[in-house]
Amino acid sequence: MQENKLYVGGIPYTSTKEDLRKHFEAAGEVKDAVIIMDKMTNRSKGFGFVEMTNPADAEKAISMFHGKEFMGRELTVNLARPMEAREDRPRRNF
Repeated sequence: MQENKLYVGGIPYTSTKEDLRKHFEAAGEVKDAVIIMDKMTNRSKGFGFVEMTNPADAEKAISMFHGKEFMGRELTVNLARPMEAREDRPRRNF
């Protein structure tokens, strides 16, 4: 598990990765910030990932931002889990 990559949920649909980066820079240097987009609609899915430059800044970001408001919505911030560690969910067929 990457100790410096954070899952961020509750991101407002109107915010940009630059907004997210600027917000998290209050906790330390941000290596990367990404908001996950829906492939069909090209709209934000309301979650993303922020990679801090080191684990200490990642922990600081969790304590600073988890459960706190960002652009009108409450954020969920925790360490990102690798994809293979997630439970398999059945795919939805339309």
